[in-house]
Amino acid sequence: MSVTDKLSTTGVWFFTDMLTTEQSRETAARIESLGYSALWIPDTLGRDPFVNAAILLDATSELIVATGIANIHMRHPGMMKQGAQSLAEFSDGRFVLGLGVSHAPMVEGLRQLPYEKPLSTMRAYLDAMDGSMYMSVPPAEEPLVVLAALGPKMLAMSAEKTAGAHPYWTTPQHTAQAREIMGPDALLCVEQKCVLTTDADAAHEATRDQLGMYADLPNYRNNWKRLGFSEDEIESRDPRFLDAVMAWGDEAAIAARIQAHYDAGASHVCIQPVNPQDRSQPDWTLLEALAPSAQ
Repeated sequence: MSVTDKLSTTGVWFFTDMLTTEQSRETAARIESLGYSALWIPDTLGRDPFVNAAILLDATSELIVATGIANIHMRHPGMMKQGAQSLAEFSDGRFVLGLGVSHAPMVEGLRQLPYEKPLSTMRAYLDAMDGSMYMSVPPAEEPLVVLAALGPKMLAMSAEKTAGAHPYWTTPQHTAQAREIMGPDALLCVEQKCVLTTDADAAHEATRDQLGMYADLPNYRNNWKRLGFSEDEIESRDPRFLDAVMAWGDEAAIAARIQAHYDAGASHVCIQPVNPQDRSQPDWTLLEALAPSAQ
């Protein structure tokens, strides 16, 4: 089965770099045992995502590991290609390279690197990757590349230049818009945060906690505003906004939100199982309830 075919099954998005190496391995193996197709991992201030991906791929035999996303400002295009090719060959094609421009406060503020013209920067980066040499044993197939894309222009480029897009902090409404922009064939791998509770206050508190610094990052805020949320709704964490970006309720309610993304045109939904009691651990009750192997 191809990677694209495997991604037709729901996956998981989780910060495994909050765990020890051994705990990360156990987590990936358990996610695989539940029938999830993929585990998406970040590139922030924790483990190097390529080292992390190698650890997780080594602990599993069928699970796809995908970067969500590898920051292009942190790596030369040739080195990004080397990492992706190496992991794809090592894992028999189970690695997906998610790329993104990140955010100006992260790149300029934390890393002290220039952040200019995201769209043209990404286009030039992809061209440079394509033109870079790789002189080791190649994978049987080129690893899939997807872009962190929210706005119309980056979504269009993701369909034009790569296998598709990986939107984050979005809604089924955004998924429908993205599918219309990208056309019928591109991969649309959507992240959806979920918290298993029927208590609205608890769900909203978990959502506010998850939003943290994200709400102040312009790429996300601008996208929420394009979706019809006002500056005041975002700033005040209005319930209408919180309910749109976090799936919550019982198992059936969360499953319905995931299905809404598929109905809107998602190829793949990766659920982020928020655990309000322990952010370092996924909510296993939720993952077991929604496990593809149990459906």
